Parts: sequence; C-alpha cells; structure tokens
Amino acid sequence: MAAADLNAPAPQPAGVPVLAIRDLDVRFRTGDGELRAVKGVSFDVAAGETLAIVGESGSGKSQTMMAVMGLLAANGAATGSVTVGGEEILGLSPRQLNRFRGRRLGMIFQEPMTSLDPLYRIGDQLAEPLLAHAGMSRKEARARALELLTLVGIPRPAERLDSYPHELSGGQRQRVMIAMALANRPEVLIADEPTTALDVTIQAQVLDLLADLKRRFGMAIVFITHDLGIVRRIADRVVVMKSGQIVETGRTEEVFAAPREAYTRMLLAAEPTGRKEPPPADAPPVVEARDVRVSFNLRKGWFGGGDRELVAVDGVDLLLRRGGTIGIVGESGSGKSTLGRAVLRLVPSSGTVRFEDRDLTSLDRSAMRPVRRRMQLVFQDPFGSLSPRMTVGEIITEGLLVHEPAITRAERNRRAAQALEEVSLDPASRNRFPHEFSGGQRQRIAIARTMILKPAVVVLDEPTSALDRSVQKEIVELLRDLQRRHGLSYLFISHDLAVVRAIADEIIVMKSGKVVERGTVDGIFRDAHEPYTQALIAAAFLSKEAGPAA
Repeated sequence: MAAADLNAPAPQPAGVPVLAIRDLDVRFRTGDGELRAVKGVSFDVAAGETLAIVGESGSGKSQTMMAVMGLLAANGAATGSVTVGGEEILGLSPRQLNRFRGRRLGMIFQEPMTSLDPLYRIGDQLAEPLLAHAGMSRKEARARALELLTLVGIPRPAERLDSYPHELSGGQRQRVMIAMALANRPEVLIADEPTTALDVTIQAQVLDLLADLKRRFGMAIVFITHDLGIVRRIADRVVVMKSGQIVETGRTEEVFAAPREAYTRMLLAAEPTGRKEPPPADAPPVVEARDVRVSFNLRKGWFGGGDRELVAVDGVDLLLRRGGTIGIVGESGSGKSTLGRAVLRLVPSSGTVRFEDRDLTSLDRSAMRPVRRRMQLVFQDPFGSLSPRMTVGEIITEGLLVHEPAITRAERNRRAAQALEEVSLDPASRNRFPHEFSGGQRQRIAIARTMILKPAVVVLDEPTSALDRSVQKEIVELLRDLQRRHGLSYLFISHDLAVVRAIADEIIVMKSGKVVERGTVDGIFRDAHEPYTQALIAAAFLSKEAGPAA
C-alpha cells in the first residue's frame, strides 16, 4: 500500500451497504440462566455516512457491535446475519474474521488506557496491524506509523513513536487508538463511546478529527454513545436502542425535531436542568482556604538526577458557605481534584485550611480523625470505590465502625436502611453486592456511605462523568434534595459544565494549578472574560447547537 493511499477513499460496490445487520440476537449464558442482550436488531450502514447508536447502559448498543467484530465474551453467542460489502461474517472463525478486522472493520474503544498495552511503545503497537494485515516490513510499518500519528494530530510524532501509553495524555491516547484503527484504512470505523472520559475541549477536537477523517477516506462511522449532544453534532442517522431492541430510527434532524417514542423524548430531555437556590448572603463560612499550594517532586533518574518540582495547585483561595456549592472546573491536569484533596487534608499542602472556625493546617492524622466524618468525599468511579467483597450494608456502615464503634449491630443496620431510603434505594438491598447494581445505583450507594456520617461538607470528584445523561440528571436532583434537607455544602469537581450549571452557585475555573477565573454561575456563563473559560463553554455546548458534520 503506497503512502498516498492514506488519503484515497476506499472503493465500494454500487448499491451494497458497507455494513448490513439482519435479525441479530446476542445471548449470554449466566448462572441465573440465559440473558438475551440484543433482540432481533436490523439496520444498514452506507459508505461515507455516520450512524449513531444511542441508548442507556444495558441497552445493547455496544454488544451489537461487539458481535459484529466477533469480540463477544466467552459465554456469549450471536445469531442472525452480518455482512460487510455483501460478504457474510457472522459465525466465521477468528482466523477467518481477521481478514475483515483491522482491514475492513476498525474499532475504537472507550478507554484507551486499558486497550493499549502498557509494556509496548506506541510505534510498535501502531505497527502491529500493518505487519499483520498489510504485509509491510518493520521499516515500512514504522514509517507508516509516523504518518498515522501526524494524520491524527499528535504533537512531536517522531518522539511519540518511542513513548509508552502512560506518557501520553488521555486525548493523545485516544488519538493513538484512532490512528491504530485507521492503519489499514477500514471501510467501517466503529467508535464505542470514544469521548466519554475526555475533557470537553479534547472531546470537541476528537469529534472534529473523526469528521475530517471520514471526509478524507469516504469511510462509514458507527458511533456508539449515550450523549445526544454528540449525536446531533456528528450523525447523519440515529438508531435508538432500549433493552436490546431498536425503538426508533431515522435521520438525525428528524429524530431530534419530532421524536416518535417516549423513550427517545426522555433521552433528549435528560440534560440536567433547573437551578439550586443560593445560600443566604449571611450564611456562615464552612470551609475557608487561603493560598493553598500542592507540589510533587518528580524524579527523572534512578539516582535522583534531574529532579524537578510539579506545582499541581498554585496559591488557590476559596470560601464555601453553609448550604453553598462551588463548582471547580478545568481540564485534566488543571489541579481541580488535587485542590479537593488538599481541602480534605488528604495530600500534603501549604497555606491554610479552616473548617468551621478550626485551623486544620497543623493537625496530624490522629487529630484529623474526628473531623473526617464531617468532611466526606464521593469518587468518580463508584464501582472502583466500592469493595466487591463487601455487601452494600457493610460498605455503608464501614465509617460507623471507625467513628461510632460502640453502637450495636442492630443500630448500624437501622442507619444503613435509613441511608438507603434517603438515596431512593430499597433498604432490603443492603445484603447484595456492588456488581448486582447499575452504575447509577452504585453512585447512590457511594452517596449513602457519606450521608450516614452526617457530614457538613462533601467533596464530589466527577461524580456523574461515568453515568448516562438520564442517570446524571437523577443524581444531580438527588444531591440538590439532600443539600436542601441537611444544609450540606459541596465542592463539586467536574469537566461537565452542563452539570455544574445545574448544581453550583459559584464557579472556579482552574488551569495549570491556578485559578484563572471565578464568579457566579450566571456571571460565568453569561460573560466569561478569560479565553480559556470561553473555550470550555464553547466546547461543552457546541454539540447542542451544531448539525451533522460533513
């Protein structure tokens, strides 16, 4: 394959869909019997079009395309028909499928850090599909890998060939995954939630890149997502899935203008809405931080040579009042999560942090323990923060064993039931394990774990970023309700400005460890002064205004 082929559209048979799916069923064998994840799904994808498959978690959208790629789990099986350019591929052996995977069908996965091998350099991983499918020599494959990194906009591509995945940012790793999927110029590119974990500005760049590559290559894109804003921006047609079935399909502009199904209307209305009441102007301060600074020593050599200091938080002030919410926004690496941990005294820092008129700066670990129950943290990934070996009841009451060891088991059970009711979960579910719950339910469990200790301040670190839009809306409404009932104060850390607008009173914008802008929610969204803030807002809301990409 000549280098010039990278910019040539792939030839397609006239009148034949590049991808056709008919009556696809996907079933999994489980300990509780057979689970039918995809139920009789049928649709076509034309050359050069972008088809979006949308739906909530568990709708079957990802399993549909995993069946197309022959990547179902060992306990899964698919029946029906899948053709690529008229050739049947469903039921082929892995060796036979390799004629199609990589060469005619490419796939980008949601989390590049788990898809890229941490032990291999980027150049070697890009070369692998070229060696396997294009018959190139290693020298030719390395030259093509450099060309691919340049194509997807990686800075200093020659240097990055010898980098490992952990040395790249999240956006750069996703670009590498795109380059790998494009290595053999496939006819169909399947993108499974490729922007979910990315900052809004990086998300916008990746979407622009995919639209540009589609124009250059004339390839089809199947874009799997739960974000309707992205669909409006990039898709020509939409397939809406629920419980393994297609409930609606049509041109993007038609589905958005006049959705026929109630489920589609619910998805379109799932953006977090409403506003919280600001605290009274005379509400007392709960947390006051002054000149907070956090730095890390980075060692470059085995013997400490070339050490340098990374300043993660650089002289930040904040004042959080009772019943108030400060939204802390910024891209990855801006220092927002580190600031939250510094306020909780979970990382070493300089400056002062006062909580309810008490200076926490000089307190050691033992002296901080009584304060901790009043200052709680909710993590981004509820599945990762909940022990899989403990029941929900044990998880929720774990803090009580530390802070109220004298209370009886019966009293702990009573409080666990009460905490679950507060977050709208069945108290009887406290004997189940985290894997038996959905993502939104697990986040409710994580919130119940904090609420049982009756905190005054809760730091919420990206608590909705891994959730469907409809579930995000539910969690935002839950947090606002808990705040009203208990007079809670929140530090809400997020890169999702739509969520921040629905829950915060004040916004702090961080970049490279510094606060570059702050103000009320209305003030920031109406009249942001800093170009960086303006770029964040534009990237977050552009997808809701733009039509399908060319």
